[in-house]
Amino acid sequence: TEGIPNATAVQLDVSDQESLCKLISQVYCHCDQDCPLNKYATNKHQKSLTYDLSGVAFSHVFVQVGVVISLLPASCHVIVANECIKLKKHLVTASYVDDRMLALDTNAKAADITILGEMGLDPGIDHMMAMKMINEARMRNGRIKSFTSYCGGLPSPAAANNPLAYKFSWSPAGAIRAGRNPATYRYNGQIVHVDGDDLYDSAATFRIPDLPAFSLECLPNRDSLVYGKLYRIQDEAATIFRGTLRYQGFGKIMATLAKIGLFGTEPHPLLVDGGSATYKTFLCDLFGLEREKPVGEQEIVERLTKLGHSKDPGTAAMVAKTLMCLGLHEETEVPSTCKTAFDVACSRMEERLAYSGSEQDMVLLHHELEVEFPDGQPAESHRGTLLEFGSTKDGRTTTAMALTVGVPVAIGALLLLENKIKSRGVLRPIEPEVYEPALEILQAVGIKFIEKVN
Repeated sequence: TEGIPNATAVQLDVSDQESLCKLISQVYCHCDQDCPLNKYATNKHQKSLTYDLSGVAFSHVFVQVGVVISLLPASCHVIVANECIKLKKHLVTASYVDDRMLALDTNAKAADITILGEMGLDPGIDHMMAMKMINEARMRNGRIKSFTSYCGGLPSPAAANNPLAYKFSWSPAGAIRAGRNPATYRYNGQIVHVDGDDLYDSAATFRIPDLPAFSLECLPNRDSLVYGKLYRIQDEAATIFRGTLRYQGFGKIMATLAKIGLFGTEPHPLLVDGGSATYKTFLCDLFGLEREKPVGEQEIVERLTKLGHSKDPGTAAMVAKTLMCLGLHEETEVPSTCKTAFDVACSRMEERLAYSGSEQDMVLLHHELEVEFPDGQPAESHRGTLLEFGSTKDGRTTTAMALTVGVPVAIGALLLLENKIKSRGVLRPIEPEVYEPALEILQAVGIKFIEKVN
């Protein structure tokens, strides 16, 4: 919170119900965090305090919590949500609304509060853009024949300076696990299932017509059919697909790393029982190479080919470069916290594939709709694109990912504080009362969504 006005940091264990309740229910003097009146400004004294939110009549302005924002890990949201229901406080999160959160809908309505989830980028802005495009087409009696959506958090082209052309602005463990999830989508009326072990291999070349310079590929993103129901297009769209964007070549490299066992989650013999290993001995064990001999790119390429992990020389070469980039050929000792190959991969990626200095990340979100019209009117192709880059100002870098997740959350809180959202219960930003003002504010702060129709 340093340098941020009107913000105070506190340490909180979210599993400590008493402390959580106190934080959510507190009333405090806004004039100064050290104001002596704050000792009286607790929940039990609320009725005895006089509020003046204009700050004109009194020098002491007492305020109380109106909206809670949770940016904790998704598994913690339900804990916070239950306290918000008890204390009748609105809640905003950027995470997926899971079954546990949906189960709180009735209680939230009874408490007359709104729990607004999926108010980030993906999920979040993707919902808003999709519903705007779909509803505008329907207002003209259009029928959605195809809906495809693509989103990626990537390095800017200048920062994509490693063999994977990827860097981690969040946990590598989470990113790798996400790339191992099974996927389901509909294509030309046929349901397609992709097993998690085959996801990286399913990466397909992708180009955005309005951004031809980007050499991209996409991976199917979990269950796309859920979005058909959310957007109410499941009975009309022959194609419903959601994909994750990466630079071209990412899928083949990651698929090969998986095949050699780099993402294995079983305890590795070299790393358990107090044993010590270097990255080189670990790599030699993966490939069956002699530990005494030097390991270079050529040795890895030959071994990949011999073991049948890569039949394409170009891919084998990029995999070898990736392993070198991660420093898995070095004699440095593996940290004792690493017990599996997956641990080693995450540790190396977190260190070697991180953004440095003022390097910028990039967010790219793209929707495509094919719309049919009655009475012989010509069909239309609708495209919507959001492209945002990270920025550095006064030595402080704001990532595009932080901006496009954080700003929608803030907008959700603002709309609730101003009572612009009347619906109660567990919501997503798929209704006009949420996405219409939210998209207007996003545009006003410079997060622009470009639409084109052919």
